[in-house]
Amino acid sequence: MPRILFAPIKQNEYSEMPVTPLRLLVLTRDNIAQFKQGADELVAFLRAQPNVELVEAPSSPDCELSGVNVDFVLVLGGDGTILRACHRLGRNQMPILGVNFGRLGFLADLTPAEFRETFPLLLQRQFRIVDHLMFECELHRQDGSVEVFLGLNEVIVGAAKTLQMIEVRLTIDERPVATYSCDGLIVSTPVGSTAHSLSAGGPMLRKNLMAFVITPICPHTLSNRPLVDDAECVYSLSLTETSNDALLVVDGQHRRQLKSGDVVRVKRAPVTFKLLELPGRNYYATLHRKLGWSGQPLYPTR
Repeated sequence: MPRILFAPIKQNEYSEMPVTPLRLLVLTRDNIAQFKQGADELVAFLRAQPNVELVEAPSSPDCELSGVNVDFVLVLGGDGTILRACHRLGRNQMPILGVNFGRLGFLADLTPAEFRETFPLLLQRQFRIVDHLMFECELHRQDGSVEVFLGLNEVIVGAAKTLQMIEVRLTIDERPVATYSCDGLIVSTPVGSTAHSLSAGGPMLRKNLMAFVITPICPHTLSNRPLVDDAECVYSLSLTETSNDALLVVDGQHRRQLKSGDVVRVKRAPVTFKLLELPGRNYYATLHRKLGWSGQPLYPTR
């Protein structure tokens, strides 16, 4: 369940309550030209606030943020920028608030204008922190070596070449489930259920559910459908002997070649992704705005 940090206060009580400085770490995509002006304006807005302390991030985008101590991380960009920020935080996950400068933005939900309007709520800590499932992906090689990845969205075992089908065995808690003849198999968290899994025909899960979705990509049978199961289970994926050229992709960030005999294991991580949520914002309202769930399609009149 979401953890409420502070009891609600009335709007007219802002000026009467003492405000401790709000410590923020701001992360953005500096290499995207269309983000830069808006991000610079928002940083200038924050610097002008009397009760805000901006914490400098390491200059390298690959540098981890394990030693940072802030109230929350403000991410300026899109969902991909939030995903990269989550990876940089590693096992020192801190609350994240996203301001959307991208196209869709399921995680980065606020516009720059909405961020400015709701800033008094942030200053008074009128928000809640919602924990979301993260995973650990273990790649076990035939030679006994093991590589471990921490992720938020999804693990994909897919064909390394186009127009090539592979066969992927799935076991859950060491129980055989199915062998999929397909272009690939996705194991997704609820956060990742609106990403590649959704495009492959998978269901949308409420973001803070503790469950995984298994979605085949273009399965060569009509009986293979997406599967939802408990986050406490361990999911193992391996190639059959006839499939010897595949690729493991973790959150689009890590790519590894796979051969028959390698085993990919996915399980719940010991840490969670912490998303900051403001009053009046909720998952289904976001789906309505982002996916156009306003009713029947509107057709132009002649």
